[in-house]
Amino acid sequence: MNQPALLSWIIFTPWIGAFLVFVFRRALSPQLARLLPALFSLSTLILGGIALARFDPTVTGLQFVEKCDWIRALNVHYHVGLDGLSLVLVLLTGILSPLALFGTTRSLRCPAIHGALFLLLQGSALGVFLALDFFPWFVFWELSLVPAFFLIKLWGGPGASRAAYQFVVYTIGGSAFMLLGFAALYAATGTFDFIELAALARAGLIAEKLALVGGIWPQAVFLGVLLGLAVKVPLFPFHAWLPPTYAEAPTGTSMFLTGVMSKMGVYGFLRILWPLFPAPLHAAATPLLWLALAGVVLSAFAAMKQTDLKRLVAYSSINHLSYCLLALFAVAAAGPANPAAATAALSGTILQVFNHGLSAAALFFCVGVLESRSSGSRGLHDFGGVRSAAPVFAGFCGVALFSSLGLPGLNGFVGEFLIFRGVFGLAPWAAAIATLGLLATALFLLTFWQRVFHGPAAGAGIGFRDLDAGEIVTLLPLLVLMFALGLFPQLLTGLINPLVTSWAATLP
Repeated sequence: MNQPALLSWIIFTPWIGAFLVFVFRRALSPQLARLLPALFSLSTLILGGIALARFDPTVTGLQFVEKCDWIRALNVHYHVGLDGLSLVLVLLTGILSPLALFGTTRSLRCPAIHGALFLLLQGSALGVFLALDFFPWFVFWELSLVPAFFLIKLWGGPGASRAAYQFVVYTIGGSAFMLLGFAALYAATGTFDFIELAALARAGLIAEKLALVGGIWPQAVFLGVLLGLAVKVPLFPFHAWLPPTYAEAPTGTSMFLTGVMSKMGVYGFLRILWPLFPAPLHAAATPLLWLALAGVVLSAFAAMKQTDLKRLVAYSSINHLSYCLLALFAVAAAGPANPAAATAALSGTILQVFNHGLSAAALFFCVGVLESRSSGSRGLHDFGGVRSAAPVFAGFCGVALFSSLGLPGLNGFVGEFLIFRGVFGLAPWAAAIATLGLLATALFLLTFWQRVFHGPAAGAGIGFRDLDAGEIVTLLPLLVLMFALGLFPQLLTGLINPLVTSWAATLP
């Protein structure tokens, strides 16, 4: 394969698969209609592995860069590139996507159309992680909403229609503000290119250029971009769409939404907001830090009140992603005062993005197993004694729960430890308050474990069937990675350490 085209193949191979599956859907048997999308989805992991083998982690700049004119009159380019941050997210997408498709489509109607939509969503997310010009980046960003909307609405639960519309309205609303912000940047600078805009920001020229085109307030542009990214993560209080969306989506879509799509927002903070708006971000960092703390603490306490297991895991997702924002805003607030702490916080953020994707996707799959075995029941009090009837399932789900809890030896511990190590060195008061979220997380996850798996068999736990071969194949790679990255975190940190160190060294 031609190396310069590697990233384009990563992005567009799932789209090629979506096109072929959709066009030939009537000729495919039900088994092939389920298998073929998973095989095309697996291309991301294969091509991502090629990129990993050729990737030089000591180079902090972009690699495998492809750039060509797209709309010359508007100075729009097809520009893609990859660094340690992008590579981690490409690998995460490559791991989760085929597992979500392989493990959750056996009972779905119209599997070919479902698979085509899923592949379209996968390719769009990859485009977001690799595009370096706002125009194609925004196309990928918005295009991801279309398949996600139909996957939720057509294959979701009883409240799926309302949840799908709420998801789209929230996200498009945030994106409209971001589009306005970048329109102002383009009017001032004449470019959509992230690299060129970041160079202008480092030179302190963006505010000056905005002032020359009608006196545009840089903080207003920053706020517009911030809103678009805050909805996607989501940052408190823009989180109201997430619990119903994740709860009503089909299991495979929930796995992708929490494992990959929510990371698009965190990626945007690191790729766009951080380098393009360092001064406004520093000025707004303290109130944003309080909002991140609200996400850490309040979402954890909200999870404690849930009896729907899927909503419980959804609130847990808000809690864990808020740790990433807590670290980013703590670094932005402190500036260059403590480079070692900043490095720890930023490393922990990227590790948390990857590790949360694994554990949250596994938990949504486990809740899907509970739901499929009990004719749709997924309440906290609908089960009992599942461990005795299904010890393999209990063991697998237990590992995912304790990974999400942050048990030492599992992957979830490493990212959270580095985040708290960094935040404590930058804003000790914020780290102290955030520990309330850790306590609440332990309480609701252990309650989940105790009520569903322990005690005498009761409710849907009576005669509960253990995992079959297909379900084991879906969960086993995730659990192996949980142990591997918990014991050998350098497998990931080696890819990002030089990049993160360079970020910390250039803090404004």
